[in-house]
Amino acid sequence: MGLGGTTLQTLKLATIPTTSSSSSLRFVFKPLSQSFLYRHSRRRPALQLFFVRGLSAPAVQATATATPKTTNPDEKGMKQQWKAAIDFKWIRDNKDAVAANIKKRNSNANLEHVLELYHKMLNLQKEVERLRGERNVVANKMKGKLESSERQRLIEEGKNLKEGLLSLEEDLLKLTDELQQEAQCIPNMTHPEVPIGGEDFSTIRKMVGTPHEFSFPVKDHLQLGKELDLFDFDAASEVSGSKFYYLKNEAVMLEMGLINWTLLEVMKRGFTPLTTPEIVRSSIVEKCGFQPRGANTQVYSIEDSDQCLIGTAEIPVGGIHMDSIIAASLLPLKYVAVSHCFRTEAGAAGTASRGLYRVHQFSKVEMFILCQPEESDFYHEELIRIEEDLFSSLGLHYKTLDMASGDLGAPAYRKFDIEAWMPGLARFGEISSASNCTDYQSRRLGIRFRSSEPALTNPKKGKSNLAPPQFVHTLNATACAVPRMIVCILENNQQEDGSVIIPEPLRPFMGGLEFIHPKPR
Repeated sequence: MGLGGTTLQTLKLATIPTTSSSSSLRFVFKPLSQSFLYRHSRRRPALQLFFVRGLSAPAVQATATATPKTTNPDEKGMKQQWKAAIDFKWIRDNKDAVAANIKKRNSNANLEHVLELYHKMLNLQKEVERLRGERNVVANKMKGKLESSERQRLIEEGKNLKEGLLSLEEDLLKLTDELQQEAQCIPNMTHPEVPIGGEDFSTIRKMVGTPHEFSFPVKDHLQLGKELDLFDFDAASEVSGSKFYYLKNEAVMLEMGLINWTLLEVMKRGFTPLTTPEIVRSSIVEKCGFQPRGANTQVYSIEDSDQCLIGTAEIPVGGIHMDSIIAASLLPLKYVAVSHCFRTEAGAAGTASRGLYRVHQFSKVEMFILCQPEESDFYHEELIRIEEDLFSSLGLHYKTLDMASGDLGAPAYRKFDIEAWMPGLARFGEISSASNCTDYQSRRLGIRFRSSEPALTNPKKGKSNLAPPQFVHTLNATACAVPRMIVCILENNQQEDGSVIIPEPLRPFMGGLEFIHPKPR
């Protein structure tokens, strides 16, 4: 489920002291050991599927195991610098295709400015190389026997070249940073089968079930929750503000039941369970393709720090293997993560946002896959199939949508949404999404894999004969967004006497509870 929005909100939270937080946070984001990954990975046969060319260059040769950065990112308010492996030459050579993609995705990326900066950078690089060459010539001349006047002239010339070179190198660094910032706004390329246009142009892939028929007036989840004493929005509004809530009584059991049932069902399909940090560095949010401090954000940023609250577990899970190279034999890596999520939901209003449908804090179970490029279409289909199986098991009436280009976030190459029928709203409401982000996130996070097979060409003397590392593809999907699932369960399973039937798969996870009955007055 996306992280769109319009305004930035900040949290005034106390930052954790550097002396105690640095080591613990580094431990959290350390890549899992290969032995652990091997035990929990299940290899699928590779399929020859359509592969989109990423917007970045092939991976540079690197060591087999990445080492953590040595910079201290815990300094208060420090802005972490990072660079995505963007293939500017490919962008330049495919300018028309990239421009068309930006337009159909309604992106505000400025391609012309990116190409202008790239042209300037190339020219500046040539000038830097020219000066370096001249400096080397002067240095070589000074190695021989020279008249004092000639030596003094060369010393002055070398000094001038050094000063000019330092100035140009500083200009090159600034230009490179500006180019990176502009180019990072360019969205991922789009799957050729994605419908073009705004959200209304999304197409239905599948329709499952039919709306429940009721012989009595239908209540929405707010009315049901009040009569069954399941949540308290008024007290939460006083304590925390609007769009917060307390779950009470059977609603607490329902949340725990949904999480545990979903977690076990997904684990049966070979996913490794995780709980994640719920505070991450702003740079991690950016690397996953979101804008934590931009004009359009739903991210809560922590004041006077470089940290944010997560809007989805996709972000901390994506960071686990940051700056590492994974053995191809360990792919795919499949994770299912449980976390709280925090979103500003700025601009949300109207009846569709009432109650639990759109809130600032909620629990969610998220699936995340890292795989080889030729397999990502296959695993995208697997993710949406898992979601459909889960929602069918709960007896929901839903439709699966192939989302149109204008509704795709920057990282998504293709996105499938599932919308369930909500009788109280008398409409379908989004309950999950599944996105294939190809190598958009991995090029920013620095996550690559290396095949054990030797390179096709003979390596230079002393060089490894291993094939160069490639960027993995990443995928994410919502297995269970708890508040909206509660909305669906309450509204679709309400009875004339005011009770609600608990879906059968959840009962073993709720102490055998079959009904939620109105409380005696």
